[in-house]
Amino acid sequence: QEHLVDSGGGLVQPGGSLRLSCTTSGRIFSIYGRGWYRQAPGKQRELVARIYRIGAPYYTDSVKGRFTISGDNAKNTVYLQMNNLKPEDTAVYYCNQDESWGQGTQVTVSS
Repeated sequence: QEHLVDSGGGLVQPGGSLRLSCTTSGRIFSIYGRGWYRQAPGKQRELVARIYRIGAPYYTDSVKGRFTISGDNAKNTVYLQMNNLKPEDTAVYYCNQDESWGQGTQVTVSS
């Protein structure tokens, strides 16, 4: 069973920044196809961003211009840089690749 390990969440004020990280334990993956989902209380889990081998990364409309997904193949790690955070970004963020999921990391944006 492949495992993803996500981290980097926390409490931040509106307008602040956080960087999430997702790495693996177990068999080594390529970073391509890895992405971030989030789930806010009472809402469905949604895809936030995903990185591909070819072509531009995917971003959901609400984070375009604020979030950036990137990867380091040598470290087998994918990052989600989140800038200008808003209260509506508050959610548990999950790393995903194929059938594997991270345990989730809480992001709370509040003054």
